[in-house]
Amino acid sequence: MAFVAGAGSLKAQPADPTDGGRGGKIIRVTTLAKDGPGSLAAALATKGKRIVVFEVGGAIDLQQSTLTIDQPFVTIAGQTAPSPGITILRGGIDVKTHDVKLQHLRIITGADGQAKRSGWEADAFSTAAASRVLVENCTFLWAIDENMSASGPRFTGETVAEWRKGTSHDIVFRLNLAAEGLADSSHPKGEHSKGSLVHDNATGIVFDRNIWAHNVERSPLVKGGAQVLMINNLIYNPQHRAVHYNLMDLEWAGHQPVTGKITAIGNVLRGGNDTDPGLPFLMLGGVGDLAYYGKDNRAVDRHGNPLPMFGRYGETAARLIEADRPLANIEGYDILPSGDVETTLLATAGARPWDRGSEEIRVLFFIAEGRGEIIDDESEVGGYPAIEPATARFVETDWDLSRMTPRSGLYPGQKTGAQEHLSPRDRAMRNRGK
Repeated sequence: MAFVAGAGSLKAQPADPTDGGRGGKIIRVTTLAKDGPGSLAAALATKGKRIVVFEVGGAIDLQQSTLTIDQPFVTIAGQTAPSPGITILRGGIDVKTHDVKLQHLRIITGADGQAKRSGWEADAFSTAAASRVLVENCTFLWAIDENMSASGPRFTGETVAEWRKGTSHDIVFRLNLAAEGLADSSHPKGEHSKGSLVHDNATGIVFDRNIWAHNVERSPLVKGGAQVLMINNLIYNPQHRAVHYNLMDLEWAGHQPVTGKITAIGNVLRGGNDTDPGLPFLMLGGVGDLAYYGKDNRAVDRHGNPLPMFGRYGETAARLIEADRPLANIEGYDILPSGDVETTLLATAGARPWDRGSEEIRVLFFIAEGRGEIIDDESEVGGYPAIEPATARFVETDWDLSRMTPRSGLYPGQKTGAQEHLSPRDRAMRNRGK
């Protein structure tokens, strides 16, 4: 159990969905090569409980490929890397197993010179029929499909319970930055600037204190029968849709629709330069009903004028069923007032808040200043960053391996007195001597 700083007191947060590789062997990443001995790919392919730490910092160039995590019980601790941390370029990560913790990585996908609609369609991060996964303090930029998603097959088996078991479930996204999904790029369908997809029948999906910025839509898209909890997220400069729900008849033909569920508390939609006038916080499409509980959500355009909470797209008979109490368990969450969300998340969301990369700094400052736009290609904002490599030995006794926090109180690359840039969890744990 971790702790966060609340208003005047420390409050326990809900337990993580998994311990990952806690208690397992330490595997050191000692090279920035995309594969081979000492690589991140080799560490992920290892079987058994393991904690992946880094004795290198810099860029891992995947050269238009995807890293797959298909071996369970693993913690990937990007916070252990020497400054400037670990940035994955020209690719993404797919999780196809259970019990995974992914922390403090940057994934910067990009089109890498591929022609428009040529077929390169990588996610920055996605789960595929995975379960018990925590994705925490990561940065996802320039995806050509989704930036961060929970996906899998729509129908596995004959019953709703079997469908839910067969796709992604119990996935927590916390304190991540998912920005600048590429719009008219190499995806074969054309425009595809997307934030997050929660696929049909996925359940136990939590978005806690994340930032979506400069995505045309899907912040997130919740599909048929899925169940989502959204707490204290910031959605900046969506274009055509922010949060939306859609059970598509074409995809569910021959199956009885299942009512989806969204609980949304203390979230903020702030319009930007690309946002459609009058864009609602939540839009409903398709043929399936949505049960919805909302509290203290706010939506404003780029001038601070109120935007509507609800809207529709397409001719649909789907019903919005408003509940008078949360549809997911919110016990233990330290929920911020919506008015505090933007300032808090700009300081704490994304990879290594104490040691920002150049692209994170640009995106976060533009959010704060009301700037930035949806892009088609990474070249529009300067292209892939140049990242200098670094090395440093990982010393086990310097770390609390149960929490993957440094005993000194300072992460690699962090300066004394920089505690205000840590996540509330890390700051509170440090203050308590945890």
